[in-house]
Amino acid sequence: MRYAVVIEKAERNYAAYVPDLPGCIATGRTLEEIETQIQEAIQLHLHGMREDGLPIPEPSSQVEYIEVAA
Repeated sequence: MRYAVVIEKAERNYAAYVPDLPGCIATGRTLEEIETQIQEAIQLHLHGMREDGLPIPEPSSQVEYIEVAA
């Protein structure tokens, strides 16, 4: 499965979340760290859902960039 991930730069670190998996979040000091952390968070989140007998949501979010004049 391939889920969309939103990564946001904070003052001192990065935060990431998965729109299709509410509550699936991670933080990290660098982009490399946040990518690893959110991948692990997704795996743990899905594992927990399976253990609880919950349906696994199909990826449905899309990410697009829109250019605007400054």
